[in-house]
Amino acid sequence: MAASKLDPIDRMILAELQADGRMTNVELAKRVGISAPPCLRRVRTLEEAGYIRGYHAEVDARALGFEVQVFANVGLVSQAEADLSAFEARCREWPLVRECHMLNGEVDFILKCVAPDLSTFQTFLTEELTAADNVASVKTSLVIRDAKHEPGVPFDVLEARMTAQA
Repeated sequence: MAASKLDPIDRMILAELQADGRMTNVELAKRVGISAPPCLRRVRTLEEAGYIRGYHAEVDARALGFEVQVFANVGLVSQAEADLSAFEARCREWPLVRECHMLNGEVDFILKCVAPDLSTFQTFLTEELTAADNVASVKTSLVIRDAKHEPGVPFDVLEARMTAQA
């Protein structure tokens, strides 16, 4: 189901759940203006179609003792598909790597990493990341503070786009 196939109620359901995935189906139905049974059916359909990939608690990394957040720009020796896939698989095995994105441009990947302290990250950097097969270069940037954190998508932009296409 492409975004253009979603009706306004489906988009409202997605926006509401993105903002608060813990609300009850009854509350969700009230917010989007339909009764609870069809709302639940719509949510299940959105889950089955892959629009909703899961429900997660957003935990405070610093409160849990992960004081260090680092972005690592990684360049590989080879960009052959097998080598790219192998590096992605290796990233999935490293617990300190929380996100891995393949890029187009000067670097091949950007990794978002967390660690309890700088020493732990330095050990990971020198013994794991830079030592990994096919890694040619790593440049890191230590996060000082988060200025914005909004997961998901901007539904107001989607609504404006859908209105313009209509």
